[in-house]
Amino acid sequence: MAELIFHTGPMDCGKSTLALQLDYTQSTHGRKGRVFTSKDRSGQGRITSRLGLSAVAIEVDEGFDLWRYIIGELTTGQRVDYIVCDEAQFYTPEHVDQLARIVDELQLDVYAFGILSDFRTRLFPGSARLIELADRVETLPIGPLCWCGARGTHNARTLDGIMVTEGTQVVVGDTEPGAEVRYEVLCRAHHRRRMTATRARATLSPDPLPFDPDNF
Repeated sequence: MAELIFHTGPMDCGKSTLALQLDYTQSTHGRKGRVFTSKDRSGQGRITSRLGLSAVAIEVDEGFDLWRYIIGELTTGQRVDYIVCDEAQFYTPEHVDQLARIVDELQLDVYAFGILSDFRTRLFPGSARLIELADRVETLPIGPLCWCGARGTHNARTLDGIMVTEGTQVVVGDTEPGAEVRYEVLCRAHHRRRMTATRARATLSPDPLPFDPDNF
């Protein structure tokens, strides 16, 4: 039976790398797939990984109809065995419904990759719908670390190293220095306290010794 599988995790956990690896593995075994993305950091119809890997992808904008596209491919004699959807958090709930229909009625496997929540810890509509409809939700096992060394779970939007808590939900940025909009992955505790790495360096100092060394 075909499945709709949602692979998720915070930024910097390798979702796009896994999407590209999955497409490569499937294609080397003779299968033909279609690769989609939405609002990739490159600003064009590509899947790009922070490891330097990239591949051409079909851009899914708000008016794109995934069901009609796949039906059009099949009715013109094109082969489609599976679908890879990167940046799935930016898909609309209607897009996710179309993916579920493709799985159920066309028996094609759909592999979706995306983050769950935005910089305010609110679920993206596309991710929420994927949780509701997916046959499986899999969290990537290798994830980024917060500056404190704890497991990173929440995405923070930053400006000059200071965490931003207001603004539109979708603003494409990156975790690399020099980006106009930057994101930083934090543990829940430091996301709640708005303690970014920059702010921590400015405010934290080494703990004093619990004794007076002159007395020894």
